[in-house]
Amino acid sequence: MTLGMFGSLFRRRHHPLPVDGTQFSARPPGSKRTLPYTNTPVQNGNFPVDPMNIVLFAMLGIFIFMMFRRNKKTKEQQATLQSQFAPGVEVMTSFGLFGRIVSMDDEENKVVLELSPGNLATVHRQAVTKIVEPAAVTEDEAAVVPDDASSLTVEETGPSAATAETPDETPKRLNDEGKKDS
Repeated sequence: MTLGMFGSLFRRRHHPLPVDGTQFSARPPGSKRTLPYTNTPVQNGNFPVDPMNIVLFAMLGIFIFMMFRRNKKTKEQQATLQSQFAPGVEVMTSFGLFGRIVSMDDEENKVVLELSPGNLATVHRQAVTKIVEPAAVTEDEAAVVPDDASSLTVEETGPSAATAETPDETPKRLNDEGKKDS
């Protein structure tokens, strides 16, 4: 049976062992085994501990720990948020729709939102990401509306109102103001 042109790849090659029973080695006798690409000797078959490897594995461990911790916090926040869902609560979806919860179907994970009077939208329960708290307006923050328009005009006060500036004085004043700023 012939193996064709790839036959030499599939045949086993036997390397002869030295006569004294030791394994064949390309190293000269008496030389120590070293790690590849370094001159660090291997002692008793164990690899030496490299500080960079320790730092690498420590960073990897911290990264994995933080990843699991973040996922746990996110799940807890989502669970507390969804426990607060009830009909009549103002919510916002992940895609920016604001509405009031009309009904919820826990079996199919659907929530019916009323976006405006008469407009309903059905969304997945996980698409509702935020409960909207209505902003309370205090009396201090309320806009003050004047009784007449006279209080809306601004009276000019200052140096430009008293005297008019000549065209020669304007560049001089602007240069002086630039020197004050720097």
